[in-house]
Amino acid sequence: MFGFKELLIILLIVLVLFGAKRLRTLGSDLGSAIKNFRKAVREGEEEGAAAAKEAGRLEGEERVIDAEVTHKEKDRA
Repeated sequence: MFGFKELLIILLIVLVLFGAKRLRTLGSDLGSAIKNFRKAVREGEEEGAAAAKEAGRLEGEERVIDAEVTHKEKDRA
């Protein structure tokens, strides 16, 4: 695709156009954005897992209630 010489020339052109300070700022901002994105994804996965666990717990409670009702109906018969 691109050789080392071509990439070096592109880097020099970008450096001349934007300047070293602005490139450093852009790199820092890009790194922060990626870090925040990963953090948000991780938090979303944790919330999803907690919600699934809670839903499973509620389903288990409903089953116990159903079993108790069935058991009481058998005692009455």
